[in-house]
Amino acid sequence: MNDVMNMNTHYQYIHPQVYESSHSGPHLLIIAGIHGDEYEPIHAVERLIDEMEKASFLKRGKLTLVPVVNEPAHQLDARCGPDNKDLARTCPGNPEGSITEKIAAEISDLIRTSDYLIDMHTGGKRFEIYPLSGYMLHSNALILEKQRKMSQVFGLPVQWGTSPLLEGRTLSVARDAGIPAIYTEYGGGGPSQPEIVEALYEGCMNVLTDLDMIQVRSGTAKTPIYTVEDHRPESGHLQILYPSPVSGPINYLISLGEKVQKGQSVARIRQNDEKDEITIVSQDEGIVFLINRQPEIEEQVSTLGILPIIQPGKITLI
Repeated sequence: MNDVMNMNTHYQYIHPQVYESSHSGPHLLIIAGIHGDEYEPIHAVERLIDEMEKASFLKRGKLTLVPVVNEPAHQLDARCGPDNKDLARTCPGNPEGSITEKIAAEISDLIRTSDYLIDMHTGGKRFEIYPLSGYMLHSNALILEKQRKMSQVFGLPVQWGTSPLLEGRTLSVARDAGIPAIYTEYGGGGPSQPEIVEALYEGCMNVLTDLDMIQVRSGTAKTPIYTVEDHRPESGHLQILYPSPVSGPINYLISLGEKVQKGQSVARIRQNDEKDEITIVSQDEGIVFLINRQPEIEEQVSTLGILPIIQPGKITLI
């Protein structure tokens, strides 16, 4: 039997739904809606809440679910709230600051109460992202191994370990608190897609199963096809990849998930009020995992991302 608790009385800006078994075990926190225009993760967490309300399948431990962390941004149907601060760059926040800083302080406090964290994202309205789960390359070997396992059992095609030095994120709060944490990136650039919601829901259930918090389910969980441990500076910072040299309409010559060669032309941009096009060339051989879906690109905004994955398996980038 599960005890269901609403923690809204403890927080002003976030609204966690908490489900606790009568048997002790780990505390898993699953969150979505750090950015207000990332729909599929929100729907996946809402589905988890619906399932928890219908049936008591939590056999041990505590599960906390926050479908929309950044409610002001979600109300605006935008990445950021009315203060235009990015919540994913604002943690651990400030309880006396702007609205985003206050939300960052509350979600950071909640993260510190957990034993494991899953933070789910999409590319929002701007980007579309190939399905991946990621984690910071934590200096603590035990935490790093737990993160690898969480990412693996989540079951998305790409598993990406990235720089532990990025700040302002939910994962940097978890890093500093010694809490194993993963994030997911999948979809974006358009309407919510049911198959993405399903994949995220199943991934969360896979982690719950692996942590022995629910009964083992029938079926075989998918495993990542590609594993990349990326020690390069700023790896994981998507907004700096292949910045556009000019502002103007963009025409892509490749598709999401396509393998490209180094030196291959991947996009052309026509500078506003100019006839000539500027060609963007791939700097790596690998898979296109991010595409900016805006019809016109602003100068210095990321156009696309390429992971230097050549074949299935694990690689390390230094």
